[in-house]
Amino acid sequence: MLITPAYAQAASGGNALFELLFPLIMVFAIIYFMILRPQQKRQREHEAMVNAVSRGDTVITQGGLVGKVAKVGDDELEVDFAENARIKVVKSMIISVRGKNND
Repeated sequence: MLITPAYAQAASGGNALFELLFPLIMVFAIIYFMILRPQQKRQREHEAMVNAVSRGDTVITQGGLVGKVAKVGDDELEVDFAENARIKVVKSMIISVRGKNND
């Protein structure tokens, strides 16, 4: 016969495991560095900003209302939005703090 028989080679288990896990590890690393870390950083910055709110600061709520802080409590603020309109707002609903000088 002119055709020689082909023999199967033994598979290496360590290399196959690495080839299987490496793409999964890379996908997790990309997700962590591109999505999770920046989100955690924004969350920490927002928490610090909300905890630093003091009386007289101008704040913007998630509803788009702009007002001046009249009273600061543990979990909520009393905000003056108009002359006779003082509303209690949960601290976590504050998007931005403009400071004391901005109206």
